[in-house]
Amino acid sequence: MPTSFAQTNDDFVSRVFRLPWIMILIMLGLGIFGVAVLYSSTITNPIEAGLPAKHAVRLGIAFVFLFALAMTPLGFWSAVSYTGYLGALLLLVGVEFFGAMGGGAQRWLDIGPIRVQPSEFMKLALLLALARFYHQVRASGEVKFFHHIFALLMIAAPVMLVFRQPDLGTSLMLAATGFAVMFFAGMRYWIIIAGLVAVVLSAPLAYFYVLKDYQRERVLTAIDPSRDPLGAGYQIQQAEIAIGSGGAEGRGYMQGTQSQLDYIPEQHTDFIFTVIAEEFGFVGSVGLIGAWIALFALGLMVAGRSRSHFGYLASSGAVVTIAFYVFVNIAMVSGMLPVVGVPLPLISYGGTAMLTVMAAFAVICATNLDRDKHLSISGFF
Repeated sequence: MPTSFAQTNDDFVSRVFRLPWIMILIMLGLGIFGVAVLYSSTITNPIEAGLPAKHAVRLGIAFVFLFALAMTPLGFWSAVSYTGYLGALLLLVGVEFFGAMGGGAQRWLDIGPIRVQPSEFMKLALLLALARFYHQVRASGEVKFFHHIFALLMIAAPVMLVFRQPDLGTSLMLAATGFAVMFFAGMRYWIIIAGLVAVVLSAPLAYFYVLKDYQRERVLTAIDPSRDPLGAGYQIQQAEIAIGSGGAEGRGYMQGTQSQLDYIPEQHTDFIFTVIAEEFGFVGSVGLIGAWIALFALGLMVAGRSRSHFGYLASSGAVVTIAFYVFVNIAMVSGMLPVVGVPLPLISYGGTAMLTVMAAFAVICATNLDRDKHLSISGFF
């Protein structure tokens, strides 16, 4: 018994040392930076004064969550992938019939005293289910065209349910994650090109017949914020003023006029990048983006070293999921994309998205720990 315990303890210590610590330290640095920026963005508003401390506590809990999941064997992730996908899908169906309203949208489920947003669970569940599906297909033979059709159906089901809530931002994230896994799984280029052409050609139809009135208004506002400077375009215009006023080096920490005078709505959540750009300027903004790029590069390196196809696809898809968060948030705040309500990971105030991002990073960490192992996956469940 003592020998067995010692062996188990050695395995645990070995796994801890083999975690991708450079990636984890970059994440920790981004989280601490986020707390500092939140403090600057809320210090003049007594109602929001306690948010930085709450964010710091959530960040600490999220890192404990990260380590717990990262130490979980990669085989466990594959074993629960299909069950997790079906469970998340059922929760999305439950939102359709029993969902709680909030902010004009029906996106949440009240389970006892807890309110959950199933679409957040689906981001990780879809990624893992597709990774397992393609892993099994590749293990049994060559990936065929009809396999991609089945994968598209797996993607389309949650995307349509989330879009109906309505939640355009999350539905786009699910689609991007799904297509990324299909791409890394070896989808032929002619299929990708045909898909892109179909998206471009169908965009006008989607604009007029699929998007709701407020979503079309957001598209028009992104194109020309000055068309409604005191209404829908106000937030974007103020964000662009803040970003532009930061200049090359910024106005200095806690010295931004737009942020300190609360000109920008939601500057502590989705629009926190405006505070960074104004106070730290172009140099600080590029440094922040550089840190994210370093994280993505490290994540893709982990994926490339994995000997299991599941680990490769799951890690690659996780990187794309997080990258989509960052890209959409910064592009949205900069006026290059319509406002869709996507936070900046680890920096924006909020808990649900942070746990989703930490879970995605945990998949990458678990892949790194078991990168030399071949996974044998059989059966549907």
